[in-house]
Amino acid sequence: MRHKNTEYFSRLEQFIDSYRRQYGASPTIQTIAKGTGLSAATVCRYMQHMREHGMLDYEGHRNIRTKKFQYDLEGFNPVPLLGEVACGVPAFAEENIEAYVRLPVALFGNGDFFLLRAKGDSMIEAGIDEGDLVLIRRQDTAEPGEIVVALMEEEATLKRYYPEPENHRVRLHPENNSMEDIFVETCMIQGTAIKVLKDLT
Repeated sequence: MRHKNTEYFSRLEQFIDSYRRQYGASPTIQTIAKGTGLSAATVCRYMQHMREHGMLDYEGHRNIRTKKFQYDLEGFNPVPLLGEVACGVPAFAEENIEAYVRLPVALFGNGDFFLLRAKGDSMIEAGIDEGDLVLIRRQDTAEPGEIVVALMEEEATLKRYYPEPENHRVRLHPENNSMEDIFVETCMIQGTAIKVLKDLT
């Protein structure tokens, strides 16, 4: 397939997995097309390419098994590592994923997660040091006090989230006494921090 749009692969995989979690079965080609905004012909072409390259498998269009679904069957959740949080959150596309980390569902649960590598010392008092891998649950809302990946214009940061609607602003709090709070009018929540994976030295 020439001039393939790698973002379509992720869009298809995410929709198929989300549909299967919700309904317990694979979606039809027409349902995938409607849910992803792609034409049925495009869905068929890309799914054929993904099948040929081991990205998914299917026996008929109602038994589609993505790579993630296969891992889930084995008790693992393949979580994409998207790079350093201080550099922003890359788009969820094949070329921006450094690697997939297989996390056991028994320890970490199952869900829509991604990993970011912490950079800097703004969250050291929360136990997050430079180089640690932070497990993020992908979501666009958060409760006050949760540690979030907040996107401000083109920069993403990992901070505690305190909305202040009475002041028409959001306070992003670093867990480092030597640093001051960041105040922004608005920010986009990319996800909430669930766990930290680190080396013990």
